Amino acid sequence: MDTPAFLDRGRPDVPDMVVPRGVTPFHLEGRPVRGRLVRLGALADALLSRHDNAPEVNTLAGKALVLVAGLSSALKFQGSFSLQVKGDGPVSLLAADCTDAGSLRFYARSDDETLPALLGEVSRPSDRDLFGNGYLALTVDQGADMDRHQGIVEIVGDDLAAMATHYFETSEQHACWLMLACERTPEGWRSGGLILERIASEGGVVTDDFDDGARRVSAPEDEDAWETATILARTLTAAELLDDGLPPEKLLNRLFHEESLRVGQPRALAYGCRCSRAKLVDILGRFSEEDLDHMVVEDRIVMTCEFCNVDFRFSREEVGPRSA
Repeated sequence: MDTPAFLDRGRPDVPDMVVPRGVTPFHLEGRPVRGRLVRLGALADALLSRHDNAPEVNTLAGKALVLVAGLSSALKFQGSFSLQVKGDGPVSLLAADCTDAGSLRFYARSDDETLPALLGEVSRPSDRDLFGNGYLALTVDQGADMDRHQGIVEIVGDDLAAMATHYFETSEQHACWLMLACERTPEGWRSGGLILERIASEGGVVTDDFDDGARRVSAPEDEDAWETATILARTLTAAELLDDGLPPEKLLNRLFHEESLRVGQPRALAYGCRCSRAKLVDILGRFSEEDLDHMVVEDRIVMTCEFCNVDFRFSREEVGPRSA
């Protein structure tokens, strides 16, 4: 059994931050629509500002964090939901994941030469400009003893929301609508998103996200109701989405007050890197004695967690005896 985070003294000193109302689920009663409003608040700044990324890369990463936070909130088991985008553009890799408990982390890799060159040519590059051509993968990990479910599609679309929509349309045959936003505001980085899903009409769908615990069954599929919901969703602005002073319920009511809106129980999000000295010692223990000797610099082996950007320093003796 893994050591609980609060007992693991080898974990890095990272922000102990929780956003109690990070994900707000909702349902349009009698209509084939359910959704999630995701707002990271100050957590976005805590996550993004730890990395020395260009603002354009952090904007991309903030939207990725919103996406995995919203999708992971549907998990009914202990596990995680992860996004990985790999391309041949200036941002060659973006990875983000969120656990069923709402713990978020991310990593982005960008090129120090091609990114400035792109920014010199395009003042506001699209997400596709940053990624180039490649693939997008979404993975559901149910733990070490369970098979992972992964879907991979080609990058299609100008922004991350369009790329994810393409994934659901092609890999899952599932209709959805997404808006993702991330900006650096006077209060720091903020990111948020709105996710709408068209739920099954045949046989209905059951959800237990609501305070009264009642079972909700969707009405027969209604094309007009879905279209109306997406039209209303398109009136949402990034300013509204990222406004800390605008409560989630008030924002949702602005959009869907005439559509039998039902708001569910909010879910928390948190800073959630899962690295530790113990895990890294285990990884180092898989290297040969000769490889470990070559890793030593000034009598220390340094490993950097790509997710939280913390350096872990080990003496050579901590990871095994030196070669004779």
